[in-house]
Amino acid sequence: MNGLALVLLLAVTPMLSQAQAQADCTAAGKPGKLLYADDFGGSLDQWVPEYRAAPGSTISAGGGALTIDVADDATVWLRDKLRGDVLISYRRTVVMDGGVNDRLSDLNQFWMASDPHNADLFTRDGTFSQYDALRMYYAGIGGNGNTTTRLRKYTGGGERVLLADLGDAAHLLQANRSYAIEISVAHGCTRVLVDGQLYFSHLDPAPLREGYFGFRTTHSRQRIEHFQVHRLEPHQ
Repeated sequence: MNGLALVLLLAVTPMLSQAQAQADCTAAGKPGKLLYADDFGGSLDQWVPEYRAAPGSTISAGGGALTIDVADDATVWLRDKLRGDVLISYRRTVVMDGGVNDRLSDLNQFWMASDPHNADLFTRDGTFSQYDALRMYYAGIGGNGNTTTRLRKYTGGGERVLLADLGDAAHLLQANRSYAIEISVAHGCTRVLVDGQLYFSHLDPAPLREGYFGFRTTHSRQRIEHFQVHRLEPHQ
């Protein structure tokens, strides 16, 4: 191999590696073993709610749905830690029907969350700023009064890195619409699909490979149904 050919090979190899990584990011894999599921028949045994008790604020399970009906901040954590390549899926509706807490905003979620300062994650009362010290991914769909849809990575040191920002009407919320949400973590990439449409895809140079999942909102009434977590297997 002559000198010029060697230089060209060295120059092209990193680009090929990056292209392959991006390809992996768009092909997360196929659902494999079912790890967790909840049909919300009446028990919250699998969940840890964090919110401040107040008149008119409740978090309950029953009738096939987890209902978060709160006047202020709330997070509902899956009790068990997730590890490796996983697909998290559920249906979620922001209810607008004249209820005291009904507000079209904040279909939000945390995943791969951990607390680098405390082995026990479940120590908060739901106040949003209390989560700034966590290490995790966060997607806020229709946040800030249904004006923003954003993906962030929390670094564990108080920094909330903005990875993507979608402000157009197509990526904001519609009242009483049952959204199919899919969140995957695989091959160093995390992706968020809404009704089969890719909202976010982030190839992370320092991917989060384990942590907790949580539903997140503030001042709203939301119904969550058909929750499942599958192991993701490579496509053959």
